[in-house]
Amino acid sequence: MPLDITTIVLLILIAVVAFAIGYYIAKTKSHHHFQSQIPQLRQEAISKSRSVLAGQFSENLAPFLPGFPFNPKEVRFIGNPIDFIAFKGLNEKQIEEIAFIEIKSGNSKLNETQKQIKEAIKGKKISFHEYRIPDKLTNSKESYF
Repeated sequence: MPLDITTIVLLILIAVVAFAIGYYIAKTKSHHHFQSQIPQLRQEAISKSRSVLAGQFSENLAPFLPGFPFNPKEVRFIGNPIDFIAFKGLNEKQIEEIAFIEIKSGNSKLNETQKQIKEAIKGKKISFHEYRIPDKLTNSKESYF
């Protein structure tokens, strides 16, 4: 027995209504699930934020902590990708070493970029470049900026 057009339309309508009801129920359950997790998620975010801030504070304070291997007056903060560069001997105007320093706390590890920097230093792939700004940019009465 062939289905008439009314039956087909009715089946499509039932399928659409069933889909809409299922979608509404899933959306409501999902909303309630996330609403119940908001306090926990906020607490985790606050905890991580405090941890990051404490780490940043510690990084800046590190040159003044006991056991830091360089004179704090000879250390310059960079921040990213390495925390400090130390110019050992700078105070005596006789630099004998340049050291790259990354500060870590807890269980934190070097990121991939920091590992690559460490390997470049170990492989003595370090150079010094001097760049001079063209005279026509610095002595010209015209402004290029």
